[in-house]
Amino acid sequence: MMISYKPLLKLMIDKGLRKKYLVEEVGLSWTTVAKLSKEGEYVDLRVIEKLCKELNCTPNDIIEIQ
Repeated sequence: MMISYKPLLKLMIDKGLRKKYLVEEVGLSWTTVAKLSKEGEYVDLRVIEKLCKELNCTPNDIIEIQ
């Protein structure tokens, strides 16, 4: 089972957001943002929760299990 963050990247494109936004506004580290750019990397659920709150979405909108 592999986790993909492609839905998050698509959502960011749709909203016109850049990765820098995740660092400056959401408060993520660049290391975490790098993990979100790769498939199969583990990201803590607290990060998913922060993203969902900031982007007003659900986990299903930002992660996909392949």
